Amino acid sequence: MAPKGEPELVFVPLGGVGEIGMNLALYGYGPETRHQWLMVDCGVTFPGPDLPGVDLVLPDIRFVEAERKNLAGIVITHAHEDHYGALLSLYHRLSPDGSMPVHMTPFGAGMLEAKAQGEADAPKVPIETYDGGERFSIGPFDIEAIAVTHSIPEPVSLAIRTPAGLVLHTGDWKHDIDPALGPLTDEDRFRQLGDDGVLALICDSTNAMREGESPSERQVSQGLAEVIANAKGRVAITTFSSNVGRIKSIALAAQAAGRRVLLMGRSMKRVVDVATDLGYMEGIEPFLDEAEFASVPRDQVVIILTGSQGEPRAALAKLGRDEMRDVKLNAGDMVVYSSRTIPGNEKAILETKNRLIDMGIDVIEDGDALVHVSGHPRRSELRQMYQWTRPKIGVPVHGEAAHLSAHAALMREAGIPAVMDARNGDLVRLAPGDPEIVDDVPHGEIYKDGAIIGDDDAVGVVDRRRLSFAGHVAVSVILDRKHEIAVEPQLVAVGIPRNDAHGEDLEDILFEAAVGAVESMPRGRRKDLDLVEEAVTKAVRAAARKAWGKKPLVTVLVDRV
Repeated sequence: MAPKGEPELVFVPLGGVGEIGMNLALYGYGPETRHQWLMVDCGVTFPGPDLPGVDLVLPDIRFVEAERKNLAGIVITHAHEDHYGALLSLYHRLSPDGSMPVHMTPFGAGMLEAKAQGEADAPKVPIETYDGGERFSIGPFDIEAIAVTHSIPEPVSLAIRTPAGLVLHTGDWKHDIDPALGPLTDEDRFRQLGDDGVLALICDSTNAMREGESPSERQVSQGLAEVIANAKGRVAITTFSSNVGRIKSIALAAQAAGRRVLLMGRSMKRVVDVATDLGYMEGIEPFLDEAEFASVPRDQVVIILTGSQGEPRAALAKLGRDEMRDVKLNAGDMVVYSSRTIPGNEKAILETKNRLIDMGIDVIEDGDALVHVSGHPRRSELRQMYQWTRPKIGVPVHGEAAHLSAHAALMREAGIPAVMDARNGDLVRLAPGDPEIVDDVPHGEIYKDGAIIGDDDAVGVVDRRRLSFAGHVAVSVILDRKHEIAVEPQLVAVGIPRNDAHGEDLEDILFEAAVGAVESMPRGRRKDLDLVEEAVTKAVRAAARKAWGKKPLVTVLVDRV
């Protein structure tokens, strides 16, 4: 236990430690009651079928809001949605006066600006840009950005120095010795930091269950080039829009095969625009316009498009439904998935693939050819990081429970002296003294639903789930001054079966239940409209359960004339 009043260094994950995505980490330094805080990343994850209507899942930042006056600054490690996608939505909660700068690389800053242009009422976020290798200070934290390789331009790890020790926050990284874009992971600098002494390594766990080393991005480029060169018809390649190196590799391979390239998908075009402005797309010929597509022979075009995760509004899904005006795929064409499946998206991806297969289109995946590689380190690469940096403390982050557990076991096997099995909300004291989890802070998820941000109750998710499961019945009852039914009640049912198991009209059954509930009440009790509402609600739900086996959401409106 730290002596009372002595400055301490703590780590608090509010997202990304227990799930894939929604990464948000806090580092605190100072006396226990007066920490100053550094926020690293502010990401989103995407909703599954259990969150109908929700657009994005954001980290619950109640804890940071309560500590807002002590928030020294924000650093974004790279411009993937799961690391920066919540920034525009949450910035005003973090800095109501809009004065707190956010530190990002030039590519990250360009992506944030482009993202803001596409969102109504997006806040004006002051940006301080930094480059890999640069060193800067935020409050009591001395920060050094270290270049690494990943599946996006300008990713960095952060060396965070405090008087209590040096913490290495890896962010997303891999040890790619032949990347398609950007510098190598800076092994020499990591080794130097290890020589200086690393207190704690906060490390990516995404591929901690996969043995060996990841193939290089250059090998994937060669694999894609072979697929394009051997294709007879059109080739459509779907990948993550942020993977600029992959997009450039595909475009160069297409040019080498004598093919024109068409970009499809708003996010894909936005990323390429930013990358072009920063000089990352040199050597790429002008892209084909959609209106020109029909005039290009089938064996002379490559489409690079969004939709690798089965998103219903993405370009690939629309092509599978033949919803595009100027662009079509036909039997004998090829679709290549140059991407991994994000957990939770399996069903949507399979639906799109099956639709394409039914159209006679050849679908190529990672198991068929080397068309994708992850941007995260496998176990041998993780061991290399431990050897370079030799930390006293290891903290697995960025993963679900299985990834975190496997990574923790690997850290222990490698001889890291102390390994912390942290989860979202855990306040981990790193120094002074032995590391330990000393508190649990408020954490969880909030949701972006259109222009509204809030918890499941605020955005109505609980009732939406019930609606999707059992529908909705609305009943209007009008009583006269003698407390009798003045006019025939109105009943509207949405999302319920037409007939019960015996063929009787279910709406008629519910209507009779509503009328019966009112007529069975003593006239004196009908004076209380709330009691009438309650009785009708219970009667309709009970009748639905008896006839159907489910209880719909019921809304009853009672009035008097």
